[in-house]
Amino acid sequence: MPTSLVQNESILAIEVGAAVTRAVLFDVVEGQYRFVASGQAPSTAEAPFMDIGIGIREAVSSLQNVTGVTLLGKDRNLIAPSQADGSGVDAVVATISAGPAMRTVIVGLLSDVSVQSARHLAETTYTRVVDTLDLSDQRKPEQQLDGIVRSRPDLVILAGGTNDGASRSMLKILESVGLACYLMPADKRPMVLYAGNEKLEADVQELLGSYAGQLKISHNIRPSLDVEDLGPASAELASLVVNLRQRHLKGLEELNTWAGGNILPTTYAQGRMIRYLSRLYESTRGLLSVNIGASATSVAVGFADKTILKTYPEFGLGESLSGLLQYTDVESIMRWLPLDIAPNTLREYLYQKSLYPATLPATTDDYAIAQAISRQAMFLAVRSAQKDFPGNPYAPKDVMPPLDLIIAGGGAVGDGLSLGQGLLMLLDAVQPVGILPILIDQNNLLPLLGVAAARNNYLPVQVIDSGAFIGLGTVVSVVASANYGDQILRAKLTYSDGTDVRADVKFGGLEILPLPSGQSARLSLQPLQRADAGLGPGRSGTVTVTGGAMGVVIDARGRPLQFPSDPVRRRELIKKWHYTVGG
Repeated sequence: MPTSLVQNESILAIEVGAAVTRAVLFDVVEGQYRFVASGQAPSTAEAPFMDIGIGIREAVSSLQNVTGVTLLGKDRNLIAPSQADGSGVDAVVATISAGPAMRTVIVGLLSDVSVQSARHLAETTYTRVVDTLDLSDQRKPEQQLDGIVRSRPDLVILAGGTNDGASRSMLKILESVGLACYLMPADKRPMVLYAGNEKLEADVQELLGSYAGQLKISHNIRPSLDVEDLGPASAELASLVVNLRQRHLKGLEELNTWAGGNILPTTYAQGRMIRYLSRLYESTRGLLSVNIGASATSVAVGFADKTILKTYPEFGLGESLSGLLQYTDVESIMRWLPLDIAPNTLREYLYQKSLYPATLPATTDDYAIAQAISRQAMFLAVRSAQKDFPGNPYAPKDVMPPLDLIIAGGGAVGDGLSLGQGLLMLLDAVQPVGILPILIDQNNLLPLLGVAAARNNYLPVQVIDSGAFIGLGTVVSVVASANYGDQILRAKLTYSDGTDVRADVKFGGLEILPLPSGQSARLSLQPLQRADAGLGPGRSGTVTVTGGAMGVVIDARGRPLQFPSDPVRRRELIKKWHYTVGG
């Protein structure tokens, strides 16, 4: 790209999380935007500080120490724009995930139409649905009112009625919501997002404008019965989330001033970046991003014409860990462990980690427990999101559809003891099929690139192309029905110099073929027993694959992943998988 097309400005990107605050510097190096460095500090959103500004300044100070660039003045305020002596930055962007999940009431007409779409909209950010109201609700009107008032919502999402569709029923529901808002104390009234029948916008303004904490009116998320359009409403919802966080988080208003309003919820910025990349690279099968943090686990999938974004605060690794056992059981977490520990040890770990989410594992056993919990949280999030993915007609039920790429971020994946462990965690939790590369976003850049894209279109692409993400290599995941130990695949990797390496792959195991980063090679696959190695059941073929930190990894453990019922044999098998990827 010509240098003239690049705005020569440095950008400081700040991510305020529930456990960690990060400060990242992007700048122009030799005519191209690059990720320069990052600094981080513990988040100060919660007690005893209750002021995110303290953590932000500590993270920026850490960045100063790494880069040697002075970013804060003697008064501890940010130096912006950059000065002639090289200090300061030209622009600031930020994302935020800190703060509790927003208590949300969903209101619509039909449970399987507008309410379902409103629920999909709520899942694009950090919400917890505490009540739902629709025409099938059997409660008396006064009980419905009590339900809304007692649930103390931060947010009400209103949907219903196609454009030019039902209006009388919708007006009745609007009156109920307006009355419920009126009955709440003025400083406790929820923000309201209306995304229903567009013909009723004037009525919505009249019935709710004076009683909602803040009212936003967006395009209809269900303009017709067979169309769901969440895009404009999710942007309005992201804006509401930031406004709501400003009510609760001291220091966010100052950050908003630094950023000139360029603040987005972290998960929304992640989804925006995935949508951008899937269009840029014309992904046909889908590009998946999974990010596991203290606030939530989020899953974004971009197809050529559609983006699915799901946020699961209940599967975060912070405060919500104390409630994880409401969604799974101890045995499902322990299946990932190579250790023989008592269930109560795991329960105690969940409780302690929910109280002190920023603590790091101290021993290898602690790491194993933390990784098992992270695996299960990601597994649950991906499986929940997968319900809305396109199906794979050639694979068994519950098997992930083929994808073009996986990008994984979050401390649990990037801060592991080794890259091999990070890869194994992803293979276990996501269980991809077919042939695809996997990238680790070790510095959690993807959401920051998503918010920076609004400031500079060239920055995200140039930063990604510069190798800011760690390429783990290419994974070949085999779907097969065989007995453990049966040979299901012959593989040959031919390098550019004509040499090759071969592997006879057995069901239940992992094989790694070396291929360094930056190199490509020809991979010939010959499935046996009608196994599917990504080319179709029983189909052989040769594809070009790219290398990475782990080379070419053949996962022949089957899909969905099955474990031996004998716990001793299961633990030995898990140890063997860990050993294969480098421990």
